[in-house]
Amino acid sequence: MKRRTARRTSANPFFGWTQLALKTSEMMVASAQVIHHRTGRIAMAGVIPNERDRREFTLMGQEKVDALAESAQAMAARMIVIYTQIGTLAFKQLLNGASGFMTYIASPATILSAKSQADLLGRTLGGSAALASQLSSSLARLAHHGLKPIHTRATSNAKRLLRS
Repeated sequence: MKRRTARRTSANPFFGWTQLALKTSEMMVASAQVIHHRTGRIAMAGVIPNERDRREFTLMGQEKVDALAESAQAMAARMIVIYTQIGTLAFKQLLNGASGFMTYIASPATILSAKSQADLLGRTLGGSAALASQLSSSLARLAHHGLKPIHTRATSNAKRLLRS
């Protein structure tokens, strides 16, 4: 299932960005619920909060630190994958361009030379479009990996605090 989603995201960068926007929206709604609940709880706790409130207030700070660390780690790991993919694609594009240029130079007639130029241009533009699409999809996945720990905490806190 995950592989199918990854392929769809690579083929259509809009899909990856749409998924990211939906996850971000969901996280923002959950965060608003958590902020509303905790702000009310802080106001009701007064100057000397009880044990339960102190645990919750301590958790507020610690979970942010933990989510930030997980987010940074997930994004760093994803960056390594992206650099490898983009480097491979760029090298492939370079080889295709060099191959097309060699074909162009080796063309014996003017008509063949014009055809070689058109082929070279078509391959270069096609490869560049594919590279741009891959880059866009990779950046959407990078942002999604970075958002995941924060989204997970916000939505789980919203569910937990709704029950309490």
